[in-house]
Amino acid sequence: MKEMLIMTPGPTTVAEDVRLARAKATTNPDIDLEFYDFYKNLCVKLAQFLKTKNDVRVLAGEGILGLEAACASLTEPDDRVLVLDNGIFGHGFADFVELYGGEAVLLQSPEKEAFHLELLENFLKKDHDFKYATVVHCDTPSGVLNDLSKICPLLKKYGILTVVDSVAAMGGEDLQVDEWQIDIALGASQKVLSAPPGLTIAAISPAAYQIMEERQRPIASFYCNLLTFKDYYEKKWFPYTMPISDIYGLDKAVDCVLADQEILQRHERIGKATRKAIENSPLELYLQDGYSNTVSVIKVPEGLSDQVILKKMREEYQVMITGSFDSLAGKVLRIGHMGENARANKVAYTLYALQKTLEKLGLKFEKSLQDDFWQSYHLKN
Repeated sequence: MKEMLIMTPGPTTVAEDVRLARAKATTNPDIDLEFYDFYKNLCVKLAQFLKTKNDVRVLAGEGILGLEAACASLTEPDDRVLVLDNGIFGHGFADFVELYGGEAVLLQSPEKEAFHLELLENFLKKDHDFKYATVVHCDTPSGVLNDLSKICPLLKKYGILTVVDSVAAMGGEDLQVDEWQIDIALGASQKVLSAPPGLTIAAISPAAYQIMEERQRPIASFYCNLLTFKDYYEKKWFPYTMPISDIYGLDKAVDCVLADQEILQRHERIGKATRKAIENSPLELYLQDGYSNTVSVIKVPEGLSDQVILKKMREEYQVMITGSFDSLAGKVLRIGHMGENARANKVAYTLYALQKTLEKLGLKFEKSLQDDFWQSYHLKN
């Protein structure tokens, strides 16, 4: 049986050296003082990766833990929270805000485009009484990318704390936490970092800590309480037993990413070449603007089923891509070209497998997706 080529927008392929790092002999992370130093050093490297002087923490839980933890830690009953909504994860933040008693005010922007800055500017001139705002960097279900470099400073201009879901973008798109005035930046192990799923990355500013510490009511969670990690090193105490093997693997993955000086350029080159190949074919990209370099989203051809396409690609070509969910269920196909998936040969074969599958299902192509990809990939930007 051939090894399956995993080209989903997370989890991504895990490199062999990361898998081997997870096989390292473990100790008891609760009482091993050397592990506290190891964890602290990992957090320092992640801060370098995120271009921040803020505290960085690795939490034991998939990326959704970070989204909920940020809302749990900041939200008190009746707090007004601005939710920037141009995608499924965008408006999904409202659920977490309301779960902890806050009032989520959704500001909607067209879902097929990057969030409209003018819309936000005009809104904030009239109403900016918000404790914090949430924004998604790359909304994974649609692949739309929002310009944090303009959105977050604009929110901070009005004194609004910023919470960013960068799970599907972190590492594959530029992310400058301090320069862009991001108070809480959230990522996950299984996307561009290409480590196994199970860990959240959270960069937390002093301003965010201050709001948590000055709450009128206690944070209504233990596991989702970001304050529990604040002084872990001084106290030599983790709030729960850390998944030491997963953390060893993440540490190796971070080393690999930091050593890859061309990582952003590689993602951009592959993202552009993938989109160009799709545009030159009978297929159609879902988005009209705001394309991410970590995931490409394609409309399911009329008359075909996403599940039939995905099943045929897996069984006949050993390639795993995915559909989407919520309002996009059954409507689109998603190719993840992030992290270890962002390798030209892998993407080229994925496009070959997609085309052959669709041809067997009756869709006619005049040109080769794979050839168009390579042609665009080799063009100088």
